[in-house]
Amino acid sequence: MRPNQPKAITWWISLILGAVGVFAWFVTIPVLTAISVWLVVAGLVLLLLGTFIKGL
Repeated sequence: MRPNQPKAITWWISLILGAVGVFAWFVTIPVLTAISVWLVVAGLVLLLLGTFIKGL
């Protein structure tokens, strides 16, 4: 597998997911605090998929 550059929208969505997850970890937000770790994981997985799947 050869890594590709992810599209800008994929990069921005993964960045926002990760940032919201980190923010929710430190600040208590009723809905997001419980899933903050999963938001960070989803952002990283999306970025990984965008790197290895062409056109994502």
